[in-house]
Amino acid sequence: MNYSTFSVTINEHIAHIELNRPDELNTMVPAFWRELPEAVRKIDREAAARVIVISSTGKHFSAGMDLAVFTSGGLEEEAELGRKHERLRHMVLELQDSFSALENCRIPVLAAIQGGCIGGAVDMTTACDCRYITEEGFFTVYETKIGMTADVGTLQRLPKLIPEGLARELAYTGRRMYADEAKACGLVNQVFTDQQTMLAEVMKIAKEMAANSPLAVSGCKEMINYTRDHSTADSLRYMSIWQTGMFQPQTDMMECFTAKMEKREPVFAELCKIGPAIKE
Repeated sequence: MNYSTFSVTINEHIAHIELNRPDELNTMVPAFWRELPEAVRKIDREAAARVIVISSTGKHFSAGMDLAVFTSGGLEEEAELGRKHERLRHMVLELQDSFSALENCRIPVLAAIQGGCIGGAVDMTTACDCRYITEEGFFTVYETKIGMTADVGTLQRLPKLIPEGLARELAYTGRRMYADEAKACGLVNQVFTDQQTMLAEVMKIAKEMAANSPLAVSGCKEMINYTRDHSTADSLRYMSIWQTGMFQPQTDMMECFTAKMEKREPVFAELCKIGPAIKE
């Protein structure tokens, strides 16, 4: 898989997406918004990995959305105002969908953050399952500082990850939240001394996830996402329906027990590949 804004490698069931434009602070140019969901959905669709790790290169994880995005959507073209704004709405929906792909894919997505996680990068990382950061790292909802409201997911996801009052403060001020504060409020799982150590440790965590039954892990992600957006009662009912169809003790569970008895690592089948519902 070859892309212009990041590289993708897959080893030991782990897909590593590495932003690779450090001289431009890994800003999210128009190509990025097309390539990221394409890569994530391809990995998911082909069951090519069991975990995705997103990391970056250079001083900062990402400085967020590149200004070229604002001029590439035809927003400066002459058009009747209502139609122009209707077009803008669809552009925002497309940008949102780029990060929703991280949330909607069947496998965990881990973000390893160094330096600044700015603007659109906060939108992206809040759509991930887990976040990790280096000691000098920070988050900032920078859109407020440039006179706009963050519109690609931060305001919808951040209040569900940290206390709402704190999320409001970050959004209203645009101030920086550094690693120690991010850890204290639960936005990140761990803080590391440097990027190399962080990436090595995050890969260990990813490897531990990848060693489990892909079906069980996928079920965990599905249920946690559903529970976040629904009542406990609704979530319990959905769990009962999921388990009725997905729980197969004679396969993965039996493999776990057998592997323990034989003192070996369990071996699990991958998730099925998914594709178009209707084929020609």
